[in-house]
Amino acid sequence: MSISEKSATILVVDDEEQIRRALKSILTIRKYRVILASSGEEALDRAIDHPPDLVILDLSLPGIGGVEVCRELRTWSNSPILILSVKSNDADKISALDSGADDYLT
Repeated sequence: MSISEKSATILVVDDEEQIRRALKSILTIRKYRVILASSGEEALDRAIDHPPDLVILDLSLPGIGGVEVCRELRTWSNSPILILSVKSNDADKISALDSGADDYLT
């Protein structure tokens, strides 16, 4: 399934409820199916139960961090992973991209 198809499933992973709610609101208005997770463990469980067409992933998560989630997802999923984080230093960006993220937004 192409990400441009409106029935695409997007997994939003962020520990901040406001960000999860805002992204869900924006994406559901555009007819995407949105799955939410607030921790790294929950993200991996959701991705197994509902394979996403795209993952929007924060780096700062309780438990398993975003880089580890990205690395684990890459072992069995080819879905694009977009890091959405307030961390803007080069080391964080390089670490995320090296772990398999497709892009990084701050």
